[in-house]
Amino acid sequence: MASDWLERWRDGRIGFHRDRPHPALVQHWPDLKVPAGTKVLVPLCGKSLDMRWLAHHGHPVLGIELAAQAIEEFVAEGAEGVARYRQDGFDICRQGSVELWCGDFFHFHIEQAAEIGAFYDRAALIALPEATRQRYAFHLAQLTPPGAQGLLVSLTRDPGGPPFSVSADEVRQLFEPNFRVTHLGDGEPEPSGFRESVWALQRRGPLTSS
Repeated sequence: MASDWLERWRDGRIGFHRDRPHPALVQHWPDLKVPAGTKVLVPLCGKSLDMRWLAHHGHPVLGIELAAQAIEEFVAEGAEGVARYRQDGFDICRQGSVELWCGDFFHFHIEQAAEIGAFYDRAALIALPEATRQRYAFHLAQLTPPGAQGLLVSLTRDPGGPPFSVSADEVRQLFEPNFRVTHLGDGEPEPSGFRESVWALQRRGPLTSS
């Protein structure tokens, strides 16, 4: 899985990358009412412009990405200076209020996530095969405190991948043990056969349980 992902970046097979912020983020993030200044975790972030959108709207961003090439392309496309350092086995680039950790998301642990208060997933869950998605959902829950808000964009498609098809039932099965899950809507079917779904997630815990 990791080698395939790195190969995609080397070969430029990154059709999943968008040249503007995702419409679902622009439409639905304000409704979550995440306070400005809340640090947002973006797993498997690639070089997504969604991170710049979040930063522009007052959020420090922590993106985690396996492909160093994606990180280098992201910072090269920015106008601000870059600080580089290494921490806990990750090579880190900071540009403005976006910090990018190069390494395996599953090696990022709660001690490193102390300031995380929200999360955004447009391309992480759907990049993972079925056998890994349960591990991903559990690990995300470990990294987010009770009450943390998040936005998830999943998709359904014909067999194949990545990106992989993740049904509404699977989204609920994966996340409802640890999150309140709210379906916000579905996009129109695309000619490629993709259809995106948007979800609001809130980490369960003492602050939110009934």
